[in-house]
Amino acid sequence: MSDQQSTPPPAWLPPVVPEPAGARSPFGEERKPLLKRLGGAIAALGVLLAKLGSSLKALLLLLPKLKLLTTSGSMLVSVAAYSLIWGWRFAIGFVVLLLVHEMGHVIQLRREGIPASAPLFIPFLGAVVGARSLGDDAVAEARVGLAGPVLGTIGAAACIPLYYATGNDLFRALAFTGFFLNLFNLLPVVPLDGGRAMAAMAPWMWFVGFLGLVVLAFVWPNPIIIVIALFAGMELWRRWKARRHGDEATQAYYRVPPRARLAVAAVYLGLVVVLVLGMDATHLVRTFADA
Repeated sequence: MSDQQSTPPPAWLPPVVPEPAGARSPFGEERKPLLKRLGGAIAALGVLLAKLGSSLKALLLLLPKLKLLTTSGSMLVSVAAYSLIWGWRFAIGFVVLLLVHEMGHVIQLRREGIPASAPLFIPFLGAVVGARSLGDDAVAEARVGLAGPVLGTIGAAACIPLYYATGNDLFRALAFTGFFLNLFNLLPVVPLDGGRAMAAMAPWMWFVGFLGLVVLAFVWPNPIIIVIALFAGMELWRRWKARRHGDEATQAYYRVPPRARLAVAAVYLGLVVVLVLGMDATHLVRTFADA
């Protein structure tokens, strides 16, 4: 029986070229196992998150340089926010009084040899000043804390001659508000200015001030009071724990000579008296007809 001869393909068909070994299939490669595919996706996601993290870090470093977060920009934002409640004239005056108060802290910080940033305004919460510390000891901290109310009281008092010169009740209202603002800041609880003074006078007064804030939050519920009370509670616990169990450097921080303690007390109590008298002298009775 003879071998069967293979019939050559017709001439009109293209030649059959044998596929080389390892060539890619037209239907795609064989699918990888699920774990390997997930591993690749997770790795790609990790690279993406790392890039986003670096971008976010760069954005956070850039934020303080943005116009909105500079002193002038944040002042404009605060004026716009307060204008919704009091009108733009009073809002401008109120923000200027805040600026005067905060500049007292800035000036004293720099006198203590501590670099301090310009004030950053936060609508409905006031303003903050950035600094690496508040001084070398509790007396320096008290000086920095009381410098704000001292200059703020002067700023509020400057509205009184403007009121008498113009007869405009706006300046009288600003004076009253400025006196009240600075008196509130003298509450003896950290992080308010009065709490800074108590660091040198009588740290146990922090508990009295905190209790007063809690009572005030219940009697007159207010988001700002509640936020301050929360921060005060955390700061009170941190400071008291540091004083009880801190090292020698911490104990030395709160070791205040009697003469310095008396000087801080005199400034603190003097401010309280002046502010109360100022509020009494500039109090403006409003009726529904005035609204």
